[in-house]
Amino acid sequence: MKFLPTAVSGAFVVEVDARSDDRGMFARTFDAQTFAAQGLVPVYPQCNVSQNHRRGTLRGMHYQAEPRPEIKLVRATRGRVFDVALDLRPDSPSHLKWASVELDATSHNAFYIPAGCAHGFLTLEDDCELFYQMSETYVPELARGVRWDDPAFSIAWPFTPSIISERDAALDSYGQGTRER
Repeated sequence: MKFLPTAVSGAFVVEVDARSDDRGMFARTFDAQTFAAQGLVPVYPQCNVSQNHRRGTLRGMHYQAEPRPEIKLVRATRGRVFDVALDLRPDSPSHLKWASVELDATSHNAFYIPAGCAHGFLTLEDDCELFYQMSETYVPELARGVRWDDPAFSIAWPFTPSIISERDAALDSYGQGTRER
């Protein structure tokens, strides 16, 4: 595995070393010892799946607040998405910066998103599925979010989403605080 740093401190694109032959492909997508050796969280007590039927679906920007912030390891298991990590950590050298990666089921790459960062994605084609490994279990009263199109961040989405939940569309801008999602 390769861990490629991004513009967000502590966020990495994780690339796999795939081996192919006449049978198909094999790749190790996660190894706790390898993650720990990189200084990354090696234990994920919760996993989630997100299915998205249509191109242009946006989910985000979500995070879980203190005292149980989430680290996420996200990968596309079907389709392609534009995946974003947004640094909301006030003491971070990359505070209010964002990083993106195209997660693609055929490349088997992943995005490691540190605690204190909001996460969101935009589907680039129909029928996408994402698999999340989470460092914390979900605590509804700590769920938070900020607007995907907040000018404070200027995230360069590849196109305007056509599907977004009412809840995500109603999230506050960063300067107005954060709202439970």
